[in-house]
Amino acid sequence: MRSLQKTFAAIAGSLALMMAISISGIAQAEEVALDPENTLNLYLKDDGLVVIKLRPDLAPKHVARLKTLAREKFYDGIVFHRVIPDFMAQTGDPTGTGTGSSDYPDVRAEFTNKASFGKAGILGMARSQHPDSANSQFFITLDDASFLDRNYTIFGEVVSGMNYVNTIAVGEPPANPDKIIKMRVAADPQD
Repeated sequence: MRSLQKTFAAIAGSLALMMAISISGIAQAEEVALDPENTLNLYLKDDGLVVIKLRPDLAPKHVARLKTLAREKFYDGIVFHRVIPDFMAQTGDPTGTGTGSSDYPDVRAEFTNKASFGKAGILGMARSQHPDSANSQFFITLDDASFLDRNYTIFGEVVSGMNYVNTIAVGEPPANPDKIIKMRVAADPQD
């Protein structure tokens, strides 16, 4: 009986190890599968790196705009001017007021049925009442915001670093807003 228990314990331990290795392998495969040209590295306070998988399959024009602005270092130093707990954190306005944008023209909406704001870490374009008014401002969901589906353009998803997003100072505007240290396309130098 004792040896049978030891055998079962050894088998259980081996299975647990194999599952851990398998899960680790899957996680590494997903990391390797990220296309550097369609990945943003968003640097926040305290060395907080947020890795964002861009979705040109859903919103090619919006992805192109974000990459252009990131390459121009437009987002460096811009604050999170609107952060609502259990909803979203918004940034991308050079004035920090929620009314500013880049010098580029607005981008037409790219709403989709192929993705949802149904979980934390989804990136969408902020806009005014007009659906085709997205420009440089974007938000990161902090929880299920599926009520935004088909009303705002989804262009990406946080694949790591959500723990840093969750520590962004809240408020509309926050008393001491957090800011983007820098945002870069992963394929480019991370200066």
